[in-house]
Amino acid sequence: MSDDKRDFDAGAASWDEEPRRVKLANDVADAISAEIALGPSMDVLDFGCGTGLVAVQLSPLVRSVTGVDTSRGMLDIFKTKVEQQHLTNVSTRFLDLDRGDVLQGSYHLIVSTMTLHHVKDIGPLLEQFHEIMVPGGYLCIVDLDLEDGQFHSDNEGVFHHGFDRAELRMDFINAGFEDVRDTTAATMTKPIASGEERRFTVFLMSARKK
Repeated sequence: MSDDKRDFDAGAASWDEEPRRVKLANDVADAISAEIALGPSMDVLDFGCGTGLVAVQLSPLVRSVTGVDTSRGMLDIFKTKVEQQHLTNVSTRFLDLDRGDVLQGSYHLIVSTMTLHHVKDIGPLLEQFHEIMVPGGYLCIVDLDLEDGQFHSDNEGVFHHGFDRAELRMDFINAGFEDVRDTTAATMTKPIASGEERRFTVFLMSARKK
C-alpha cells in the first residue's frame, strides 16, 4: 500500500467489536468451506488477514494458516488470539508489497477478504498469488460488488468502489487462473452518510491454478 493507505493500526483494538464484521467473517468462512474442499494437507495464506477473523475459523480444517497484513496493530491482535487459543498451526507475518516486500512460500489455498479494494494495481498481486500457489491450488477473493463509494465512511486508501465481477474474472484469467467462478457470499446492511441503511453485496470469486 502507499502512504495514503488507511491507518488500520488505529482501529485494531476495537475491530472485532463491530458485529457486522464478525458476521461477515462467519459468512465468508462458510462460503469458502462450501466452495473449496478443505483438508488436513492444505497450507493456506490469508492475505490482508486483519485480526484473523476468517483465518481462525479456517485453521481447524487445514494443516496451516499464514496470515499476512500491512498493519502491525491488526497482527498484534491476531497474535494474541493465536496465543490465547493455542493455535499451533497458525502464524502471522508483516508484509508491505508497496515497500518492496514479496510474497513467499507455497500454498494450496490463498484467501483474501475485503482487501482487494485497498490495492491499487490488482494485476501484479494476482500474478504473485499465482506464482506462490501449488499446481491445482485455489484462490478465493471476497470483496464488494460495484457500489457508489458509500460503503466506507472514509474512502482514504480505497482504490476501488467494489468490482464488476465480469471484469475481475478477466483479471483472474489474465493472471493465469482457470475455472473461475463467483457467488454471493454475504450481504451487509450499514448506515451511509445520509443516515439511511444501505444493503451491500459481497461476492466470493474462486479460481484454480492449472
